[in-house]
Amino acid sequence: MAMDAPRVVVVGAGPAGVRAAEALVKHGLRPLVIDEAPLAGGQIYRRPPPGFRRPAKELYGFEAAKAEAIHRTFDGLTDAIDYRPRTLAWNVQDRVLYTACDDAVTPVPFDALLLATGATDRVLPFPGWTLPGVFTLGGSQVALKHQGCAVGRRTVFLGSTPLLYLVAHQYVRAGAEVVAVLDTAPFSAKMRALPKLLSDTPMSAKGLYTMAALRRSGVPIEHGVRPVAAEGDGAVAGLRYRRPGGGEVRIDCDAVAFGFGLRPESQLADLADCGFFFDPVLRQWLPQCAGDGRAGDGVYLAGDGARIGGADAAEVSGELAALSLVEDLGRVPGDPGRSAKLSRRLASLMRFQAGLADAFPWPADMARSLPDEAIVCRCERVTAGEVRRAVQHSLGGGREINRAKALSRIGMGRCQGRFCGLGSAEVSAAIQDRDVSTVGRLRGAGPVKPIKLASLLEE
Repeated sequence: MAMDAPRVVVVGAGPAGVRAAEALVKHGLRPLVIDEAPLAGGQIYRRPPPGFRRPAKELYGFEAAKAEAIHRTFDGLTDAIDYRPRTLAWNVQDRVLYTACDDAVTPVPFDALLLATGATDRVLPFPGWTLPGVFTLGGSQVALKHQGCAVGRRTVFLGSTPLLYLVAHQYVRAGAEVVAVLDTAPFSAKMRALPKLLSDTPMSAKGLYTMAALRRSGVPIEHGVRPVAAEGDGAVAGLRYRRPGGGEVRIDCDAVAFGFGLRPESQLADLADCGFFFDPVLRQWLPQCAGDGRAGDGVYLAGDGARIGGADAAEVSGELAALSLVEDLGRVPGDPGRSAKLSRRLASLMRFQAGLADAFPWPADMARSLPDEAIVCRCERVTAGEVRRAVQHSLGGGREINRAKALSRIGMGRCQGRFCGLGSAEVSAAIQDRDVSTVGRLRGAGPVKPIKLASLLEE
């Protein structure tokens, strides 16, 4: 890179990061692409390790052609970008991104930072969720894609998200035994959301096909259930759940894969001083950014790290954010109408996502009804009762979730609140009889993921 060239950094090499890098290269820039994974593709198009042979159709299903297109595009960019795989971006401060690779910490100054950090599973705790054999939906899918492994011999899929049906279908096609699909959303919610879902007819058709295929395979599907507890002596041996009418059922299994949609990986956006707003439908805090990806002075957001929109929306928003970046650097876009076209396409895709949010609602009542002994924060083993006591004993009424964090250590562990933050906020709000938006969000802090202290001291 020439000494006077703009220092442009892209974090993430999933669909959003790949399309962003492609657009930047087309406009004469050589971005630095930071990727935590060993191979580009992101979680949705995760590539198996070298030497692992399985047809793309088995790995990616309907999205096989898109996955291969993303992989080809990125592979064609490697000579035109500075690509750093297996590299963790762990802090942002004063226009410097801090990275770690092979125990070495490297500060990376930037003029423009495009964050395409993707998302993680959105989970709610329930009794027994920390038993060995309980996985997130994303984790169970990664095991299948990356190594061709099922997480159990008899797996129950539980949650409220279209991923519930997709991953269960992928397991059936791989020859694994799926004991049941337990959807916490009522079937009526899907019917009410149908007008929005039909804004993307092909995607809706894929969803209906997946559900029908599961039924044809003999997989029981139930709607409107609530988990009571995962049970077992040292490992999962069964799951108890409650049906809408109130009847309780126990089902034998040796694995549970669960999840309730996705949440943006927004810690770096937080550290980059992006604003946040509360989405009352998704019941979570999201980073603020314009529809074109602009999120602050020299900071741009794209993909699920900004708004949960799926792989197609990630590709569109990645290119759109890159074009905004190019424009802000004073460069003339190659196609002046391209941004407007992308914006229209993104708006259409997000209408479909609004339908999914209605069809698969967040079951906040699960957190409110947690027994005191149930673990909420698995890193620090903080229970629901400890969160409630921290709130009740806090000066000033304990409205803010970070006060409960200081008193109970919730969110201070390895995941930095990624998996306990939403559930603990619901527990905190319920004990105060307040709306969850009023208790705030767990604030980000670097390092966003663990790094070796020796590396920091050396730096």
